[in-house]
Amino acid sequence: MANLLQRIGISHPIIQAPMAGTATPAMAAAVTNAGALGSIGVAAVNAARARTMIEALQAATQGPFNVNVFCHRPATADSVREQGWLTALRPVFARFDAEPPATIGEIFTSFLADPDMLDLFVETRPAVISFHFGLPSAQAIARLKAAGCILFSTATSLDEAEQAAAAGVDAIVAQGYEAGGHRGMFDPSAPDSRLGVAALTRLLVEKQALPVIAAGGIMDGAGVAAALALGATAAQLGTAFIACPESSADVFHRDALFGDAATMTEMTALISGRPARCLANSFTALKDAELKGVTMPDYPIVYDAGKALAAAAKAKGDGGFGAQWAGQGAPLARAMPAAELVAALVDELAAARYA
Repeated sequence: MANLLQRIGISHPIIQAPMAGTATPAMAAAVTNAGALGSIGVAAVNAARARTMIEALQAATQGPFNVNVFCHRPATADSVREQGWLTALRPVFARFDAEPPATIGEIFTSFLADPDMLDLFVETRPAVISFHFGLPSAQAIARLKAAGCILFSTATSLDEAEQAAAAGVDAIVAQGYEAGGHRGMFDPSAPDSRLGVAALTRLLVEKQALPVIAAGGIMDGAGVAAALALGATAAQLGTAFIACPESSADVFHRDALFGDAATMTEMTALISGRPARCLANSFTALKDAELKGVTMPDYPIVYDAGKALAAAAKAKGDGGFGAQWAGQGAPLARAMPAAELVAALVDELAAARYA
């Protein structure tokens, strides 16, 4: 455990997940300055915006941080599926006196097809680069390793972990089915064994040699201690940080997190086009109504429509169509500054270890 943490340069076995819609440079800096590993996600932005985020982090901390990218297969446009999706959503837009967009498209670029992002990482050299949805090319991995970056890859199965190890990454993020946000499967069309974080962590610790970072449903120091007891080197927490003031979660997301929806998270592909765990809301309910049986366009083309619908609803005061990502540990959420949360996690971890 100490070896990986020492290589990264952190004091505590705690990693703040780069959860889209919540993780910000301010949050990541606060977490890193508290001795854990802060993270940002740049999958939904271009290299210019990513540079701004990285520079903001570098200005706010002298410590290490993680930058996360998505390595999904680029989308294939299909006007028939896209127009069918928009037609099915038209009555939902009409509830808010709005029309769906005339067309939808691939709103952000996979790291697999973004040489500018790779060049940025080689130039700025974040301590950690993490991959979700798959792995970049051997050439990209070689360039990042030559730049001194430590590489993480999400895995939801032993096979994915073995692929990541063979590609040369340094650690595996074992994403249990409980985890909030996008399911990190390399191939979303493949069968999903839906392993929970406990079973997956033990499997990866026993069956492959790389350090394992447990992720999914972990919300407090006792959860971190449990992950370490299973053999994990560290624990990654995302939902635990949603209510921090540094989070970019909107008021609707925060209110839902502390409401009844926290006990009813759902795995759905309706919002973005790939399975993701979120708080049950008006969007997830569409599975039984307007979108039932409708053929879905590719990820992230679906997300283009989802973002447009969320904006139309929010303009009318309805926040129930947002991407309110959250894991199954959501009822344990706490509202406090990120640095205070890290301190609480460290205290709780110590108490759990020595109880």
